[in-house]
Amino acid sequence: MEEAIKKSTVLIEALPYIKKFFGKVFVIKFGGSALGDENLRKYVLEDIVFLHYAGINPVLVHGGGPLISMKMKEARLKPRFVDGLRVTDKKTMEIVDGALAELNGILVEEIKKLGAEAFGLSGKENKLLLAKKADNSKNAGFIGTIDSVDTTVVSRLIETNMVPIVSPVAIGQDGELYNVNADEAASHLAVALKAEKLFIITNVRGIMRERERPETLFGTLSLDDTQALLEKNIIAEGMIPKTKACVNALEGKVKKAHIIDANLAHALLLEIFTDKGVGTEITKLGRRTKATEGI
Repeated sequence: MEEAIKKSTVLIEALPYIKKFFGKVFVIKFGGSALGDENLRKYVLEDIVFLHYAGINPVLVHGGGPLISMKMKEARLKPRFVDGLRVTDKKTMEIVDGALAELNGILVEEIKKLGAEAFGLSGKENKLLLAKKADNSKNAGFIGTIDSVDTTVVSRLIETNMVPIVSPVAIGQDGELYNVNADEAASHLAVALKAEKLFIITNVRGIMRERERPETLFGTLSLDDTQALLEKNIIAEGMIPKTKACVNALEGKVKKAHIIDANLAHALLLEIFTDKGVGTEITKLGRRTKATEGI
């Protein structure tokens, strides 16, 4: 009986959030090593299917770095990075495109097995993601940054009750394919879709005061808090593009952005449907909060 009461309490706690977000668009970016772990991937995809059946419209944008590196190794090409950017020549771009297409197909089939209809898209199709050569990619080849987004196809899929799954390969005005950071792609897509929320699912708990101490997790940050943490280099390395993607989304009128850990089973549902959440929520509040006092 006690266990049944606990379960019913969880459902009642979720009810106001289900009502609040019914019919809204959530853009979810999933990438990194967790994407290659079948168990962790299943948790995330189960959460996405749950959202779908709860009347929320999830749009999944995926990365694929580990698979790309594996495919390059198979082709006897050594991955190279310049200023954190993967050097992407013509051959590498072909491998990136192929690896992401393969992964996209896997995600579509796995979503379908879980009971939802899904459709895979590449950003290069129908000018979904139009890119230009990134300013800092002079020595890194076909690295792009998002120039514009055409949501026509994604919106139609949402209207027909399907889960869009987007690969972040973009096309330029020059007809060339560009490798675009998946965090950036998800952020721009969230803005273009007027999404309620952006989620970045990664392999750390969220934004922490001290990176090796999960107990220093910031549960909620304002935009000003977040900018202060970036300026003080408390947010560093791989968390920088994820955090900047969240900032871009909020500045583009997405209401909230979240960074959560794929290693926690069903982290997406826990972040959305519980009062406390499990990751870092970034809000539009325009001033510093007590969370970052003294930083």
